[in-house]
Amino acid sequence: MPKSNGKKATAADAEIVMRLYDLRRESEMRKARMWFGNFNPQSFDELQKIAMNWGAQENAWFRQVLTYWENAATLVLRGAVNRDLFMDWNHEMIFVFVKMKPFIARARQEYRMPDYLGNMEALLNSTPQLKKKVQDMETRMKEWNALRAKTAKAS
Repeated sequence: MPKSNGKKATAADAEIVMRLYDLRRESEMRKARMWFGNFNPQSFDELQKIAMNWGAQENAWFRQVLTYWENAATLVLRGAVNRDLFMDWNHEMIFVFVKMKPFIARARQEYRMPDYLGNMEALLNSTPQLKKKVQDMETRMKEWNALRAKTAKAS
């Protein structure tokens, strides 16, 4: 990824991204990430069923994945970790954001949370390169969804 902020990553930045990687490998987080990767809401109502089902394991996983990436984005936006190093390590955030992107505006309205997922959004809109990565992921996810539908139809 082209370097855009002009700051060289430090050993402290490397420690943070290593720690974030370790947290992603924690057993419950692995389950949450696996579930989220397979979660494919086609409407806000589908998303809402999970988001408002507070007693369900899927709700806990949903919140765990989203808050993990939202908090990680905050570290970057607040200058605690080098953006370029962080993004070189963390393309999964783009996947998570793109999966949620069609529902963000309505979620902000429904939940009366105008900043819902705003840190991920701000980070991923912070450079032309990151905006391009979001667009590329949107294209790939449309292709994956078409392939998933084709596979399901053939079964």
